[in-house]
Amino acid sequence: MVSVAIVGASGYTGGELTRLLLNHPEVEIEDISSRQFEETPIHKVHPHIRGTDLVFKNKKPSELDADIIFTATPHGASMKIIPDLLEIGAKVIDLSGDYRFNDIEVYEKWYGLKHTSDIKGVYGLPEIHREEIKNANLIANPGCFVTGAILSGYPLSKAAIVDRMIFDSKTGVSGAGVNPSSSTHYPNIGDNVNPYKVTSHRHTPEIQQELGLFSDVKVSFTPHLVPVIRGILTTNHSFLIEGSEDISSGELLDIYKKTYEGEPFIQILEDGEIPRLSSIRGSNYAQIGCFEIDETGRLVVISAIDNLVKGASGQAIHNMNIICGFDEKTGLNFFGMHP
Repeated sequence: MVSVAIVGASGYTGGELTRLLLNHPEVEIEDISSRQFEETPIHKVHPHIRGTDLVFKNKKPSELDADIIFTATPHGASMKIIPDLLEIGAKVIDLSGDYRFNDIEVYEKWYGLKHTSDIKGVYGLPEIHREEIKNANLIANPGCFVTGAILSGYPLSKAAIVDRMIFDSKTGVSGAGVNPSSSTHYPNIGDNVNPYKVTSHRHTPEIQQELGLFSDVKVSFTPHLVPVIRGILTTNHSFLIEGSEDISSGELLDIYKKTYEGEPFIQILEDGEIPRLSSIRGSNYAQIGCFEIDETGRLVVISAIDNLVKGASGQAIHNMNIICGFDEKTGLNFFGMHP
């Protein structure tokens, strides 16, 4: 049994962490923290979590006592508290962007923040970095868009058969966080599709960093906000390099099946089936499908994830399971909610 604490538990990812961890047989939640909701019972903030004695506390990092601490804190805030959390001997899984980049200058450019910590984290995408995760003290949980994009592109980059990937992602409104804004106001989002940060989204360099580990591939990314609550559907348009033009859809499918063989949360769809958000909603699974090739040498691969689970809290728990030596599916072994 391991003890856990969640710093910043009042947001959507904090609530999802709590929901999932309450059903984890090897976990005991010691603390959930929030400055805004100090001494507030959890169901007053997360109305679906009832029947527990969990109450938000406002504790300093040095006052926390847990084996694993999840930091569901804003970008820029995590780096201010994580060094202290590591000092008390906890292993930390951070859901912000503060420790995701190998190059601090890239972080500072895209996030507009000064990076004040020299600690290095391990990038927490298990399908790529499982061995490094096992012995890590600090895990940098990937971004939600990034997870769906990388999983759709990793086999192609690893096989070095494309030189360009263009990711077109549609996301549910929960990805914008718990605080409402004009862009997430129902009259503005309902019956609409809203592209934003069309060529300047800060998840772009994160996708480039990870896919660039395996081949010299160039990445472009454009997100769209759509009127659904959960989920990210990513269409990956990739372009074959010279010498790979004769690959067939069947061979492409085989590359993905071989790459993800044995991966507990990857579902490869066959026979031209297209991933759907309703199939993975509420689950830690990623569906990958389509695998079509047009006459111009463009490959089309589509992925679907739940942005709050596989794209955030579920992936964080998957990382915890790896660190602790648990079966990787423990506490996450359930399917999505369709319809």
